[in-house]
Amino acid sequence: MSVWPLLALDLATKTGWALRDRDGQILSGVQEFPLKRGESRGIRFLRFRKWLRESLELGKLGRKFCDNSPGVIVYEQAHHRGGYATEVAVGLVTDVLAEAAREGIEHMSVHSATLKKATTGSGRSSKADMIAQVKLWYPNMDIIDDNHADALSLLQYGINDIGKV
Repeated sequence: MSVWPLLALDLATKTGWALRDRDGQILSGVQEFPLKRGESRGIRFLRFRKWLRESLELGKLGRKFCDNSPGVIVYEQAHHRGGYATEVAVGLVTDVLAEAAREGIEHMSVHSATLKKATTGSGRSSKADMIAQVKLWYPNMDIIDDNHADALSLLQYGINDIGKV
């Protein structure tokens, strides 16, 4: 059975990610993009771009993400929280859009309230509620944190919305 590959990203300094490959296998985790003392803010984006490009090229499984099918990146829509958090969120989304365009990969954003409602039934659910539901969906997976849970929730949203095409 071959399915469209999906990469789900909860974009932040600690980016949660979940990948469903063409065979339906799911890999996931959290990738951090911290700044070291004295580094410019732009270094975070360069590290993220490098990680994203490598993830798409290797598909985390040694195969190009979009070979033989378009692939889809699902990510949580950036909020305007204000200040540096908004700068990081918008910058990471911009990098995702640029990489998707470069590789010819489809992409879709999901509003956080839409994701919460699809996951728990309430658009106002807490991080704990989201994590609890994701643990029910993926009982054999160790959920690292809320970023990881959100990425798996985004992956499930993408699978439900797009299907197994």
